[in-house]
Amino acid sequence: MTPTLQNTIKKASELPIDQSRLPVLHQLIEYIKKKIDSEQSIRLNFICTHNSRRSQLSQIWAKTAAWMNGMDIEAYSGGVEVTAFNERAVASCRRLGFEIEGDSNSPNPKYSVKLDENTQIECFSKVYDDPTNPTSGFAAVMTCSDADENCPFIPGTEARIPLRYEDPKAFDDTELEAAKYDERSLQIASEMLYIFRAIGRA
Repeated sequence: MTPTLQNTIKKASELPIDQSRLPVLHQLIEYIKKKIDSEQSIRLNFICTHNSRRSQLSQIWAKTAAWMNGMDIEAYSGGVEVTAFNERAVASCRRLGFEIEGDSNSPNPKYSVKLDENTQIECFSKVYDDPTNPTSGFAAVMTCSDADENCPFIPGTEARIPLRYEDPKAFDDTELEAAKYDERSLQIASEMLYIFRAIGRA
C-alpha cells in the first residue's frame, strides 16, 4: 500500500458519518454479519446505471476496507448499460494513492487496482449480470437512485440495499471537478471503513 493511500485511509477514517446514513449502513453490516455467522462467502455487487463512477468507487473501497480489517470478501460492480470506468474517477483513485494499471485507450478499459502483491481488484464497466458477476447468493447494493428506481428486480439477490451517493458527474469540466470526485470517493471510503470496522469489532 502506498503512503498516499495510507494517508487517505486515515483521513477517511476520521470523517464523521452522517447520522441519516446509519440505518442503511447497518442494513449492509447485518447482511455481512449473517454471512459470516453462517460461514458463507460474502458477495457484494455495487450497482449504478452506467457502472462508471459511484459503483466502481464502491467496489474498490469495499474490497479495500475489508482487506484492511482482515476480511476476505468478493466485491463486484455493474450497471444497466456498459460505458467505461470514467477517466475522472480513475484519476481520483490515483490521486488518493491507488496503484492502477490498464489501457486507457480502449473504449471500455480494464484496470487492475493493486492493494498488495496478492490483492488486486479488476475494474471495468459491465452490466450487473455480466458473467464475471455472481448469479446468486449476493447483495445488490444500489449506489444511485436511477438504477435503484429503474431496476425493480435483480435475479439472484439475497438482499437489496439502497446505499445511494450523489454523482460527481455534475462537476465534470468545472474547476471543482477534481475536488468533488475526491470528496465523493472519500465519503464512500469513510462509509466502507465504518462498515467493516463495525463488523471487525462485533
